[in-house]
Amino acid sequence: MATVARFPMDRAGWIEVGTINAIPRRGSRIVRTPRGDVALFRTEDDRVFAIDDTCPHRQGPLSQGIVAGDTVICPLHSWTISLSTGEAQGADKGCVRTHAVQVLDGLVFLSFAHIARQAV
Repeated sequence: MATVARFPMDRAGWIEVGTINAIPRRGSRIVRTPRGDVALFRTEDDRVFAIDDTCPHRQGPLSQGIVAGDTVICPLHSWTISLSTGEAQGADKGCVRTHAVQVLDGLVFLSFAHIARQAV
């Protein structure tokens, strides 16, 4: 069953980007933003994560990687990235930006509040 999170009273900064069923289990979908692509990942147990779609190693498209548990394996050089923290795993060093994501009644919402703050 999908993780259901409740919004705070103010939904400002949250954008609906689709449904959880549009993201295949152990797969991904891309959301295009002015700051670059964000990859939405759905795990086997229906958790949804959002990270920038660029591996910190050689800028590989993480959305094309293999989801294993709560990690994604970059398709270019097999770096393993935590979907919850964005940190490279094992001996690899690097980090990709994570984004706040919530699933409410089957709809997926992203928060881009930090992007708006950076643009100022």
